[in-house]
Amino acid sequence: MSFKFLSFLAKCCYNSHTNGRKILRDNRVILLIISASRRTDIPALYSQWFMNRLQEGYALIPNPRNPKRLGRVEFSPDKVDCIIFWTKNPAPMLDKLWEIEERGYSFYFQFTLTPYDQRLERNLPPKSELIRTFRELAERIGPEKVVWRYDPIIIDSTYTLKWHIEHFAEMCAKLNLYTKRIILSFVDPQISLDRKIRALTEDEIHTLASPFSEIAAQYNLPLFTCAEEIDLTQYGIDHSSCIDQKLIEEIIGCPIKAKKDRNQREACQCIESIDLGVYDTCINGCTYCYATSNLKRALGNFQNHDPMSPILTGYPKGDEIITERTTSSQKLSQLRFFD
Repeated sequence: MSFKFLSFLAKCCYNSHTNGRKILRDNRVILLIISASRRTDIPALYSQWFMNRLQEGYALIPNPRNPKRLGRVEFSPDKVDCIIFWTKNPAPMLDKLWEIEERGYSFYFQFTLTPYDQRLERNLPPKSELIRTFRELAERIGPEKVVWRYDPIIIDSTYTLKWHIEHFAEMCAKLNLYTKRIILSFVDPQISLDRKIRALTEDEIHTLASPFSEIAAQYNLPLFTCAEEIDLTQYGIDHSSCIDQKLIEEIIGCPIKAKKDRNQREACQCIESIDLGVYDTCINGCTYCYATSNLKRALGNFQNHDPMSPILTGYPKGDEIITERTTSSQKLSQLRFFD
């Protein structure tokens, strides 16, 4: 195969992946990754708002530290490269997925599914219903686009090490055909609402890691940790990320060069993204949640929500400073002939 032909083939492949985006002089394109959302459950609670934003072509995002400053994000398939949905109940969005795909958007889901009861997760549907939803989601979009988050792991007199091992095994048996990876994380009491929750000891983490790894291996499910400093590679558990560069590359069919998100915790390996959510708007009622500081306030914001508004809760008052938001990265022009 001649070098001239390889060059031509690479050029054709690159042009097909860029979808007409404007190429900069250094072969960079504007890369926009949307997180929807670390701050609230958009698929469960605000899916119609999200669809309206796609229809209108933009969204406004309040700055968490200064609500008088709004970021404006444009929505169009030629600008948004990937959307990452975070949810504990995507059922309200299932009938909207076909439209998102028809509009030309690439996406995947971070689905948090734990065996906890209503003591910790007060307003979620029964786990049997959520397992059915998990399966239905994977059947619609493919298991490679549904990341199972067993998160966070909490240990106390009720949720013991043995309890977690038994329930994790039961859930793996039910979900192994519907996902391609599992992400674990351990509760951080510093960002939890429930002050009775304590951090796990290193011994407890290692005691869990070994059987968890063995159970996941039975079903050929790779295990990863999220934003954890502890090294569990001896159990075959690697560090990973939620806004994951490799997974995004696989989904969009093109290699990218992205920066680490400096706004996350030091151990977090996520790449840069723009989050559409607003704190204190989730009413799932999870006592360990860091994104809802006051459930009563969240209920008020939820009631103040209008799916036709450009922002998640309330309306712009007209005196805000609005800035354009974007995330820049390098989408590589080289064709990968060998992995």
